[in-house]
Amino acid sequence: MKSINKNDFSRIDLNLLVVLLVMYEVRSVTQAANRLYLGQPAVSAALKRLREMFDDPLFVRASNGMTPTPRAEQLVQQFAPLMQDLHRVIFTQQPFNAEEDSYSFRIGMSDWLEHWLMPDLLAELARVAPNIDVKVIATDPWQAIPLMEQQQADVVITVGNETSRDLTREKILRAGFSTVWHRQQIELDAPLTLQQFVSYEHALVSYRGVSESALDRQLQQQGVARRVRYVTPNFSALPMLLKRLPLFATVPQGLVPSWCDLYGLSAAPVPVSMPDYEVSLLWHNARSEDEANRWLRDILRGLIQRKSTDDP
Repeated sequence: MKSINKNDFSRIDLNLLVVLLVMYEVRSVTQAANRLYLGQPAVSAALKRLREMFDDPLFVRASNGMTPTPRAEQLVQQFAPLMQDLHRVIFTQQPFNAEEDSYSFRIGMSDWLEHWLMPDLLAELARVAPNIDVKVIATDPWQAIPLMEQQQADVVITVGNETSRDLTREKILRAGFSTVWHRQQIELDAPLTLQQFVSYEHALVSYRGVSESALDRQLQQQGVARRVRYVTPNFSALPMLLKRLPLFATVPQGLVPSWCDLYGLSAAPVPVSMPDYEVSLLWHNARSEDEANRWLRDILRGLIQRKSTDDP
């Protein structure tokens, strides 16, 4: 394919091509002016420029009006379908039909959000959008902003408050934390006391590899401390670990019902005050009006809201 010279196109006014097509149809400068809502001098000037551009008279006077030359006939045959395609591209946005369209979405999230949301999301997509695929991109809250600024995902589901001028963050859900353990390892019943809480070792999820969190700062204000024995960036490692060792883990409330059901864990409110987490949708402003992206955000928003009311 011959490369496109942008300098060639800089000399072309698409309005001239419209005049050419209308002139071919009506064969009259006066009628072309009426059709285009222009003055007759403007159409005559456009015709002059067309003749200079193509180095051809294009239309000559005859007893039945302006007769096109062979060059004009050739140009119209070539330009007419191109202009129709251009009109369709400019003025007709391709609709997104979730029931029929094939599409692959990239969703950024951490592993606990994947555990909490993805089984229900995929089940819903199988029902309402069978040709939609999902690729999850591992994204902790520290990675969410740069990931979306580089548009490496369509939407990120994340916690926190950070954003940038290139992005939109929509807060969907506020929830708290619970402490979980396995009764074969720690024989305790809820409610969990502060003394019991600090009497056992803990597993901590930290995306940055640190051994303290906001929870430890709250414990310090109470004059106590806990020992964190295990630090991991993955929530998914915790259930089997708790089945093997006498450890506490403090996790987002969204995980608790399924973990207690699947792994036989016990759960109780954290015995010190902790700030809630907020689940948000994060997307690039360039995708705000994209039909497919808006559909995905609606699906995710509704799912998160339903999960928040379904989970006890």
